[in-house]
Amino acid sequence: MTALIFIKPDGEKVTVEATNGATVMEVAKENDMPMLAACGGSLACATCHVIVDDVWYDKTGEISEDEEDLLDTAHGLTHTSRLCCQIKVSDELDGMVMTLPPMD
Repeated sequence: MTALIFIKPDGEKVTVEATNGATVMEVAKENDMPMLAACGGSLACATCHVIVDDVWYDKTGEISEDEEDLLDTAHGLTHTSRLCCQIKVSDELDGMVMTLPPMD
């Protein structure tokens, strides 16, 4: 199992166990994180936007052009923003910290 750390919009840190191969979005939803994830991971919206801590960002994989286009519509966009439906859980991400922006 891989540990992922979510920082909720209210500042609460929540560490969850994740199965390798799942997407970070699936893990977030399974653990009742405050995330809409409206399209269910089909890369059709930006409601699974997370802000990955700088030290982890390069380990999250390449960003597709489609993801970049959708991120442009996300609230609170930063240089380490990702759509977590596009990040696969792996041993390399054990301990990854990411912030969930407010859903407004």
